[in-house]
Amino acid sequence: MTDTHASDGVRAWRERITIPTYGVGQTDPNPFFLDKRVYQGSSGAVYPFPVIESVSDEKADRDYDAIFLENQYLKIMLLPELGGRVQMAVDKTNGYHFVYHNRVIKPALVGLAGPWISGGIEFNWPQHHRPSTFHPVDVDIVAGGDGSHTVWCHEIDRMVGTRGMHGFTLRPDKAYLEVQVRLFNRTPLAETFLWWANPAVHVDENHQSIFPPDVCAVMDHGKRDVSTFPIATGEYYKVNYAPGTDISRYKNIPVPTSYMAYRSDYDFVGSYDHGRGAGLLHVASRHISPGKKQWTWGCGEFGKAWDRHLTDEDGPYVELMCGVYTDNQPDFSWLAAGEEKSFSQYFMPYKGVGVIKNATIDAAVGLEVADSQVVARIYTTAVQRQARVAVHAGAVRLMDQVFDVDPSTHREFRAPLPAGADAAKLQVVVYDCSGRELVRYAEKRVDASIPQPARAIPAPPEVDSAESLYLAGVHLEQYRHATRPAEAYFREALRRDSGDLRCNLALGRLLYRRGNYREAERCFRTAVERATRHNPNPDDGQCYYLLGLALVAQDKYADAAPALHKAAWNAACQDAAWFQLARLAMRQRRWDEGEELLRKCLERNARHHQATHLLVTTYVAQQRLDEARDAVNRELQHDPFNHGVLFEAAYSLGYDWSVCDLRLRDSSHNYIELANDYAAAGLLERAVAVLDRYLLRTGGEPDDPLVFYYLADFQEKLGDSANALSLSCQAAERARRGFFPNRLSDITVLQSAVDRFPGDYRAMCDLGNLLYSRRRYEEAICYWEDARNLAGDFPQPYRNLGLAYFNQRGDSEAAWKSLKEAHRIAPDDARILFELDQLAKRLNHEPETRLARLQAHPQCVRGRDDLTIELVTLLNQLGRHEDALQRLVGRQFHPWEGGEGKASAQYVLSLTELARSALAEDDCQRAIGLLQRALDWPQSLGEGKLHGIQENNVHYWLGIAYRQAGDERQAAERLEKAGRGLSEPSSPQFYNDQPPEMIFYQGLALKALGREADAKQRFAKLVEYGKKHLHDEPAIDFFAVSLPDFLVFEADLALKNEVHCRFMLALGYLGLQEDALADEQFECILDLDVNHLGAITHKRFSASLSQAAG
Repeated sequence: MTDTHASDGVRAWRERITIPTYGVGQTDPNPFFLDKRVYQGSSGAVYPFPVIESVSDEKADRDYDAIFLENQYLKIMLLPELGGRVQMAVDKTNGYHFVYHNRVIKPALVGLAGPWISGGIEFNWPQHHRPSTFHPVDVDIVAGGDGSHTVWCHEIDRMVGTRGMHGFTLRPDKAYLEVQVRLFNRTPLAETFLWWANPAVHVDENHQSIFPPDVCAVMDHGKRDVSTFPIATGEYYKVNYAPGTDISRYKNIPVPTSYMAYRSDYDFVGSYDHGRGAGLLHVASRHISPGKKQWTWGCGEFGKAWDRHLTDEDGPYVELMCGVYTDNQPDFSWLAAGEEKSFSQYFMPYKGVGVIKNATIDAAVGLEVADSQVVARIYTTAVQRQARVAVHAGAVRLMDQVFDVDPSTHREFRAPLPAGADAAKLQVVVYDCSGRELVRYAEKRVDASIPQPARAIPAPPEVDSAESLYLAGVHLEQYRHATRPAEAYFREALRRDSGDLRCNLALGRLLYRRGNYREAERCFRTAVERATRHNPNPDDGQCYYLLGLALVAQDKYADAAPALHKAAWNAACQDAAWFQLARLAMRQRRWDEGEELLRKCLERNARHHQATHLLVTTYVAQQRLDEARDAVNRELQHDPFNHGVLFEAAYSLGYDWSVCDLRLRDSSHNYIELANDYAAAGLLERAVAVLDRYLLRTGGEPDDPLVFYYLADFQEKLGDSANALSLSCQAAERARRGFFPNRLSDITVLQSAVDRFPGDYRAMCDLGNLLYSRRRYEEAICYWEDARNLAGDFPQPYRNLGLAYFNQRGDSEAAWKSLKEAHRIAPDDARILFELDQLAKRLNHEPETRLARLQAHPQCVRGRDDLTIELVTLLNQLGRHEDALQRLVGRQFHPWEGGEGKASAQYVLSLTELARSALAEDDCQRAIGLLQRALDWPQSLGEGKLHGIQENNVHYWLGIAYRQAGDERQAAERLEKAGRGLSEPSSPQFYNDQPPEMIFYQGLALKALGREADAKQRFAKLVEYGKKHLHDEPAIDFFAVSLPDFLVFEADLALKNEVHCRFMLALGYLGLQEDALADEQFECILDLDVNHLGAITHKRFSASLSQAAG
């Protein structure tokens, strides 16, 4: 045990602990460009994060640097190495873990970039799940003046550059954990964010989620669906809960399910274990924390499979998420440039009260009427002597009692409910000994109306007005929509009115974020022209502010200053404009002017930490060192992770370097961000000093070659071209690993690197990666082509070009040639092999050729689940079902969340095809055994069956097998099962959607039972649907939460729809015994998609089906 901080009642310490841990695979060296990946209802674009696509089945002890907080009631363990999460929180008074304590670290493929772990409390920001959930954060312990201790976790987000801090505070004599959160926008533009604290709680048949008593409706992701609550009476997540099911109870939810409170006037949400008599509460102001959500994997086989992926012995859990500035997922809010949002959340155990009626950070109260008695139960988070509880029914006083209580127990009070007293007017109030109210609850009439689900936004041409197009575009941008680009809506509005003020600003912001500053400037100038059509003083200075930013980005400082000054005429833009003007003044060493502008900025926005940093720097420049020290001390009291102030204090004012070094964590990302802050104010020498300090700390071995590129850029601007070239050469020689370049400033730095050293193919590739991620596709292609031409044995540009040629240019031939060359250069790169095979499948290559390629690289196939599934699928396509089955059962699969269903589908297909072959050989018992296996999935598939799964095909063949074996009773039973199910065809998009084959097998089963009319109806529905929808223009579901595929290559949705509809036609015709028409459709399908397994399979045994049905 080391580094202990202690005060009366609270201890905080660092400790090296050992936790059994399952390993993860290596980060992929290739960048992932998943522009249209849907993840948690919004964009699943993962760049600049490296992706890990595999997890291990091997467990080993691993040491972690943990931080503990403890007082007389609670003991908390934090893991800064894993996103700054709470790993353990235990109520010492009863030993109850009030958040789920997972005693192993067992990652599963749930996170944005791969690994994610269950348990504890995860803090999701700026999106869900937290992109850095499996990465370390900056951390330190700070003592409070009241005897409390706070553990601060800090991070600068790598995706957009915002900054987040969450501090865990434990106070003496309080049985709650306070989480203080500060979110700051370091960028010059408004950015979107959400904040969901994600506590997990252990569940079993005794668990109940406790939502406030006024929550009568809950909504799904994106508000796409709605259910009554707590008693669900209709269909939700494809489960029919009629006539009424309590979905606050874990035991009643069989499938993966999210629900979020529609609205509430209460400040709490919680959970309760009726078996242990204890639970968890979250309390925060409903005015900023309206989000109350439960997520569960479900209590069925599907959920149990995910439990096995995520823990060894600690069982199932639910996530009881608590959203701030958000009430749904996705539901993002805005952070203005330079804005800080701060808030607190409180997590606490409670006991004995059961279903809570109201809670505060001081107390929780339950109130009910049982057997004509009013029962009040009370729990408090601190010792309360001579507290008082008063209960009334309208004007009738039922109870007024003084009592003592402390957090180790609860108190229960009973009073008779007099005849005539109105239970609908019950009220309970708890006071402390001074008369201060601790908690209050009064029964009241609740609006139980159910809201309507949200509606999808139509395509741009269908939107009625320029205003509606603007609002639609802003919504899509704000909610980071994965498949509907906001740009299309802004451009449609500008097509109708090229001078539209708001849409020019909106489009200009998008262009600015891409680094297209010149194009952004044109949009902003057009906006200024429209805003000043009638007078030079618009009521909103945003057009001038944005114009100033675009000019600064192009080094047009003299032109930028007047625009920024004009922006400051309007209050909304003042602090941001003054900050930018201060940077311009400091570029010219006008320290007094810079100081004045920074003071004005801080007068309007006292929490602008970058302005505070530069203000300290102006004091230092003017040798006003005492004022600088005073400013440093004040700032670090509020913001212990103001990196600029920390550095300036150590570098210029003689403070001990140890605190600065600790809090910057030897992270190149932190140091580059700080160097950029100096460089933006023209303080290049100080920027160099920052990066030199980092190199000193790391022994000259940075974890990112960008450190050398930035130093080269700074030295070039300082006039030292020789040093700049030397630094560029050092960067060029270093292999890339980890995170990819992503800042707008990275574009400029990499462009200067390429200009300085034209042979640096790695910098060209880096620049192409960044430009492609910013949707500057053609420029990215040019840089990748230059990199390819310079370095023939470097696979990444070939691989990237393969994706770009196909997805952006539609050039299949060039894509295939480039990706094939990448595979030739890097034959052991399993990701490249996977992408090559996906392209081969997309280009309709013959399955024999694909199979031979995969079999030639067994090590790559063994390293990836998806390649193994492709190989198994090809074996099944080619009729090698026994080989396919052996491959499947000999491997432990780890599916991505949302990508389930692939291994199990091949498992069932292998067995049913083997069973059909056995029936053809009149080996009925073998066929029955194989089909029974198809109904019993081995755990190695990594999947469990979903409640309500349709297995009509297996039951049909079991019915035929029993009939062929002479067991008509069993045959009839199985055929009856096969004949039931959803009979309306649809277009499947998700893993739990019913495939069309199930309706086909319903029809076959009904026919085998002699119900010809019912059977023909099923087949006719397939034909009718296929004809009706054959020429639809499909789109990805607007409200999709996740999609089963990563969409490496752009999907041809029209082709996919045509194949799907023709497959329905083929099955329908086959069932109707119109064999020629069925064969015609099968041939057409296989011309379009030679790898369509359904068409291959059903074409292969159509004759057997006719014989068996007869």
